[in-house]
Amino acid sequence: MPSLLVVVFVLQLSIHLVNTLWALYNKLPTPTSASASESERLRADVVRLKREMNATSSQDEFAKWAKLRRQHDKAVSQYEEKSASLTAFRENFTRATSILRWLGTNGLRFLLQFWFAKTPMFWIPRGWVPAYVAWLLAFPRAPTGSVSIQIWGTACATVIQLVGAAVVSGWVIAQGKEKQELKEKMGMKAEGAKGRETKKEL
Repeated sequence: MPSLLVVVFVLQLSIHLVNTLWALYNKLPTPTSASASESERLRADVVRLKREMNATSSQDEFAKWAKLRRQHDKAVSQYEEKSASLTAFRENFTRATSILRWLGTNGLRFLLQFWFAKTPMFWIPRGWVPAYVAWLLAFPRAPTGSVSIQIWGTACATVIQLVGAAVVSGWVIAQGKEKQELKEKMGMKAEGAKGRETKKEL
């Protein structure tokens, strides 16, 4: 039988993954990922066209301003339609999975915490922490001097969230460095090509 320590940790990890299910689902090659990407593109178009309209005088450049206004209104209409469709699917998806998510994650967690409320996860050596800290670590019903399943579960959830945030941040930084290196290489190639053209002209 697996250790209760490991069971609680795996359960907290599962809760973390399930709670980010929608974000992960949108990143997969699914119909909703395409809809989400299209919605983001339309939103960017709306913002861009709005800025161009604000930078164009409706009196001095009426023809250009009117064209931008038509493009803006069309982009807003498409964005609202796509956003409404995506929101409706998200609500249906969340409603259909909410009960299963709760029973499989938080429901199981509450059951374990109730059933093993008096079971110590592990013991703290005597004298390592003050009495009030020992009482808090044993909260609510574990023997004093031990760590309760509630405190252990909270600690696991905190560590998992911190590690997850660190992994995401590291991935974003790595992607940014790769893009920067690619831009530098392209710039060096462009400069080399210009240098060769200049030499040929000379």
